[in-house]
Amino acid sequence: MFLRCHSRRKNGKQHRYWSVVESRRLASGKTAQRQLLYLGEINDSQQEAWRKTLEVFDEDRQEYRDLSLFPADRPIPAGELRGISLNLADLRLLRPRSFGNCWLGCLLWEELGLARFWEEKLGAERGEVPWAKVLQLLVVNRLCDPGSEFAVHRQWFAHSAMDELLSCDFAVAQKDRLYRCLDHIGEHKDELCQFLVERWKTLFDAQFDILLYDLTSTYFEGACEQIPKAKHGYSRDGRPDCRQVVIALVVTMDGLPLAYDVLPGNTADSTTLQSFVAKIEKLYGKVRRVWVMDRGIPTEGALEEMRKDGVAYLVGTPKSLLSRYERELADKPWEAVHEGMRVKLLEREGELYVLAQSRDRQKKENAIRRRKFQAFVKGLNRLRRRCTNRDRLLEQLAILRKEAGRAASFVTIRKPRADEPVNRQTFVCRFDREAWKKAQAKDGSYIVRASIPWDDWPKDLERQAPVLWQWYMQLVQVEEAFKTFKSDLNLRPIFHQIEKRVEAHILVAFLGYCLQVTLKLKLRSAAPGLTPREVLAALSGIQMVDVHIPTTDGRLLMLARHTEPDPQQQMMLNSLNLTLPPQPPPRIRSDSITSQPSMPA
Repeated sequence: MFLRCHSRRKNGKQHRYWSVVESRRLASGKTAQRQLLYLGEINDSQQEAWRKTLEVFDEDRQEYRDLSLFPADRPIPAGELRGISLNLADLRLLRPRSFGNCWLGCLLWEELGLARFWEEKLGAERGEVPWAKVLQLLVVNRLCDPGSEFAVHRQWFAHSAMDELLSCDFAVAQKDRLYRCLDHIGEHKDELCQFLVERWKTLFDAQFDILLYDLTSTYFEGACEQIPKAKHGYSRDGRPDCRQVVIALVVTMDGLPLAYDVLPGNTADSTTLQSFVAKIEKLYGKVRRVWVMDRGIPTEGALEEMRKDGVAYLVGTPKSLLSRYERELADKPWEAVHEGMRVKLLEREGELYVLAQSRDRQKKENAIRRRKFQAFVKGLNRLRRRCTNRDRLLEQLAILRKEAGRAASFVTIRKPRADEPVNRQTFVCRFDREAWKKAQAKDGSYIVRASIPWDDWPKDLERQAPVLWQWYMQLVQVEEAFKTFKSDLNLRPIFHQIEKRVEAHILVAFLGYCLQVTLKLKLRSAAPGLTPREVLAALSGIQMVDVHIPTTDGRLLMLARHTEPDPQQQMMLNSLNLTLPPQPPPRIRSDSITSQPSMPA
């Protein structure tokens, strides 16, 4: 990088403008230059308007002053009492740190009204730095570059522009302050959810008549002796060796969260539905809603209670139910949803059963079964040729069955008895062709069941089937939310060993998800081809640097400046109708004070 001077003669006077330029070597071997910072005009005859705009905070006097800047190779004009000479040759660029993504995170925080909400809830709590700003720091970190509280304290804060964005020094990122902030926020979870629902309605005209409900788990590292909810249970993360908690979440069809709950790690999915329905009705009232969920969540008893209470639901069912209604469904007409997808509907005992069949899914399931079956048959033929020991044969046969899964059920195997030798007469395999054909025909098909006790619900069954199928397909939104929690927001594993902080850690991730889903919905209308993660990664390239210019009188002029966006970044900002904020005001102080900020030991 180097300092470039641009000269221009205007109205008979010479004007000089300065900028910081970066020189880069391209893959072709050529050199390209890019302007990083525009420092503006520094001349020996500044206009009065320019002098007024250059307001500098004097750290020695603790006041703002209007100063006129002049290069050291030109004398300060006579009568200029507030002029200072700058040694531009000694200009330094210090502390490059990410700005664009942090600025966008703070912008989303303000747009959701979270600054106002948390100031009202936490404003009475004592603290050198407002707890609302400490929480904002944690949530923006979770959105941009998720890490532990210690990582925020030790590394991330110093490498981000959050000091300028929050107007706080390093006190906001002190380790104890970050952990203590978690102790204050958990009790406001339900009020936060109610506040956000009103914001979703205002910002996106969100509808909450179709609710998607699902559960996931996240595991701990450590003994978890002070966390009663940390239990061993069914792990969706493939870590049955670790204790975990279960997270229940309900979102809209757009992925906007309505509420969540943290449950003990050994909670069975089928025991959560009724309590969560009651929780939603307590928070938001008993209004017309449809609960959409996967087949493992409700029990028959829970569905019966929902029918009695007039609560609408739509749930997946086991594939075995297809055999029970196969004959009755055979007479019903198909309704095309789109090319390669068709549905039909059956009404029985106050419930609706929708049979869906996908051509693409059928091809995929056929191919998977065929691949597993071929591997199973090859293994059986290998055993028939080579294995002569019965115990060895039974052991290898069990392994083959496990690898083949359901594909093994299409082969009937006659195994040698204990008193028989192992040969082709005592070890016989027969292929069940009829069962194979029936399974092939059912591939790509599944059934969902629903109860919609609404008087204005269309009675035309042909119109109901496509609508119910489309609702059920939206379960991918809650699955996408869990993926965001665990991957983009780095929810797992949890290292906290106090239950209150575990709940707060999940709440911080929940707030990070709220920021991301807000950005997602903005991009849906403004730039459909972009994802929130792509935008945040691209804007992280907009850096903030401290420009230090020594003066001839022994002081130091400091300008915090963010770099100019490149064409791709500018395109994203234009798509979102965003403009980068004005540059922070300059500061001046005695050069005897070190130019580097104090860092944690």
